[in-house]
Amino acid sequence: MNKDLNILEQDAVVLLKELIATPSFSKEESETAGIIGKFLAVRDIAATRVGNNIFALNKYYDEKKPTILLNSHHDTVKPNPQYTRNPFLPFEENGKLFGLGSNDAGGCLLLS
Repeated sequence: MNKDLNILEQDAVVLLKELIATPSFSKEESETAGIIGKFLAVRDIAATRVGNNIFALNKYYDEKKPTILLNSHHDTVKPNPQYTRNPFLPFEENGKLFGLGSNDAGGCLLLS
């Protein structure tokens, strides 16, 4: 695997674990918005926050070219009472990451 890609994958997993460990119920995503904003800032990616929404542009963005918007969310629903494990404790098992939100929109953060 490409060394840079491996680092990006590791960074994405660390970010997803931090998001899983942080409650972010609908309309209560302030803390996860901060986590995402910090993740981008540390990597010198300019981002704008409006409420709990984070916007960032590709470093090669050119307003004269067609634009693709990638849109996702970082809120979760409250855990079902039938949850058998702590939903806010991210854990890996058989190469898979588990925790509240891990297979929702947060899952698309992973590179494979």
